[in-house]
Amino acid sequence: MLSAILLAAGKGRRLNAAVPKPLVKIGNKPAIIYSLNNLNKHPDVGEIILVVSLANRGKIVKAVKKYPFKKIKEIVLGGLRRQDSVYNGLKAVGKRSDWVLIHDSARPFIDSKSITKVIAAAKKSGAAILAVRPKATIKFCRQSNIVSKTLNRDRLWEAQTPQVFKKNLLLSAYKKYSQADVTDDASLVEKPGKRVRVVEGNYGNIKITTGEDLLLADLIVKRKAYAI
Repeated sequence: MLSAILLAAGKGRRLNAAVPKPLVKIGNKPAIIYSLNNLNKHPDVGEIILVVSLANRGKIVKAVKKYPFKKIKEIVLGGLRRQDSVYNGLKAVGKRSDWVLIHDSARPFIDSKSITKVIAAAKKSGAAILAVRPKATIKFCRQSNIVSKTLNRDRLWEAQTPQVFKKNLLLSAYKKYSQADVTDDASLVEKPGKRVRVVEGNYGNIKITTGEDLLLADLIVKRKAYAI
């Protein structure tokens, strides 16, 4: 079985919103509802662990209860860092689960095809992530904002979520490298030398970080007429 951990404990300080980021409205629904709906209806997802903060738990529970999301197994509290929140979610995963999918609720528009592709890739290699090729030219600076070199875009990928892992592999990485500061789960799995497969995603799988991202998200919802 595969368990999905949906991270919704972030405060979203850069968004500068009056409510926590998972509850910011996109169209007429909280952001978390979109990603939760896409995971809930996917046939490969057996259960969902929702990771929230103490501050937003009550409001998220209230928002989620309005929809028939039958795969939510448990709602747990996150930690100080992203990896702490993921680890709390991992501890709630059912014993029958061999695979874990991790997704950020701040990426509301993950599609079913991408979920299927990254799961299939992980089941072949043990670990896989969605990513897209960067559109911009990337400069590397060593110090004082002086360009050291221009990186080759053909070898660069911008990581997204979902990221899918063999459960035991991910647990082992978290136990061994829990003190490391990382920005995604694949970084921990990579530390002992595990190969992580990259699956090409799509640019519509945006992350809501700033007010400009929220404007784009509203436009996406209007154009696609999401039905939940």
